[in-house]
Amino acid sequence: MPLGLIPYPRSVQMRRDSLPLDPGSSVSGIGETASAAAQRLVWELADRTGIPLSVAPPAAEGGAGTTITLRLDDTAGRAPESYLLEVGPEGATIEAADAAGLQYATRTLVQLLSPGRPEDPAASGWHLPAVRIEDAPRFRYRGLMLDVARHFFPVEVVLRVIDRACALGLNHLHLHLSDDQGWRLALASRPELAERASAGAAQGHRGGFYTRRDWDRIVAHAAARRMTLVPEIDMPGHTHAMGLAYPEIAAEPVITDEVRAAVTEFGGGIPTPGRPYPGFAVGFSSLRIHEQATYDVLADVLSELAGMTPGPYLHIGGDEALGTPAEDYAVFMARVTGMVAELGKTPIAWHDAGTVATLAPGTVGQYWGFVRPAPGSADAARGFPARGGGLILSPADAAYLDMKVEPGDPLGLDWANGPTSTEASYRWEPTEVIPGITESDILGVEAALWTETIATEADIEAMLFPRLAAVAEIAWSPASGPERSWESFRSRLAVLAEGWAATGLRFTRTPGVPWHSPGTGPAVDRDARRLDA
Repeated sequence: MPLGLIPYPRSVQMRRDSLPLDPGSSVSGIGETASAAAQRLVWELADRTGIPLSVAPPAAEGGAGTTITLRLDDTAGRAPESYLLEVGPEGATIEAADAAGLQYATRTLVQLLSPGRPEDPAASGWHLPAVRIEDAPRFRYRGLMLDVARHFFPVEVVLRVIDRACALGLNHLHLHLSDDQGWRLALASRPELAERASAGAAQGHRGGFYTRRDWDRIVAHAAARRMTLVPEIDMPGHTHAMGLAYPEIAAEPVITDEVRAAVTEFGGGIPTPGRPYPGFAVGFSSLRIHEQATYDVLADVLSELAGMTPGPYLHIGGDEALGTPAEDYAVFMARVTGMVAELGKTPIAWHDAGTVATLAPGTVGQYWGFVRPAPGSADAARGFPARGGGLILSPADAAYLDMKVEPGDPLGLDWANGPTSTEASYRWEPTEVIPGITESDILGVEAALWTETIATEADIEAMLFPRLAAVAEIAWSPASGPERSWESFRSRLAVLAEGWAATGLRFTRTPGVPWHSPGTGPAVDRDARRLDA
């Protein structure tokens, strides 16, 4: 049976024999950081196996009789987030360059768990296979975008999404906090945004917003898992909800044939100033680009958001601004990226903004076109490295996980070259998407979950998993190697999914994967989206 390792490490050397785990096993951490990681590992092992391992006090060399020993070692010239994991019949050791490396090493160790000896699957009891793993991520930005604007999700759901994402080696959570359907963050400087613009959601569902205390909880939870928050306020398009709070800065909706077609297909009515918008149409809203009042509001919003979010990035959107004349769009994006830079943050914008010659230097672009770019999108994306910024790749026909898995699925959309299978989410290479872009131009990779049709936590899990694992491996693992293939991935995914089922993750048994024990566990039936258990 293959190892259920996802993302696949840089180097894996299998050895004979295995390490048994039982109630007499213990975990030890050398130093404060490693000790905290040891405690978390004990909880994770207990959650997976039911075995109550103990935390042992470390001796000078790791503790006599300790089953698993963790330590930091930044003297070996290891890259950030890297680690060495060795398992033998007498014990296991983890050495990591930093706290993040310890975290990823322990996630790998949990994935190695086998209910039975790997060399004898019929044997009883939990074991770790004897192995030596050396690992480090390919890209330093490995992200997931969760849209909480189309549908709002409580804090506890966001915290669980963070846990699931970091277990796959992701280290950035991008929260899409505003759109035409709703505004999702309370700000002391502009309370009207939460008071007047947060009640609505897509499909006429109930909205909501995060208080400052909620936001602090999300920040703290992410930080404890070495995950950076990337807040996004999308503008100048996708701003209908903002206009509910401040009508004086909202431009008149631009109603095109595309908007009418979306209304015909999805409902929601024609967007009307002053009324919440529950539909799926895009590109109709804009801000008043030449009014100082617009920038007064945005200065307060961006300043407060920067102060309450410790990460280096502020995402200011910039996509699908079809209701904004090109000249006005360029003026706006140049001014707002400059405002973000003055706050000491790095601006991120969707790749549409790459056509603007006067963006703040160092602005990062996020590419949301296709794996094979449509005319113009590649040119726009290349504009960011040319001005000193990197690129985050989120090709919509591979990394937009709100796309249907198969035709007729009840959840998701299909505009990104039709449904997106798990195989399609895996079979792409970041350096081959945009001609002329090299690996040094790429900051990283991000999966995205837009939520027009996603309304519950069960929906989130059914759409993210297993496809998020595919994107996570693209972001972490080397581009080539004997295990970096769809055939290897699908086999490893089937093994890893047994661990998902054991911890209650509601994933979809997508076609093309040799799932074990089909129809059992808490996986989701892809046709009816019913929980099996």
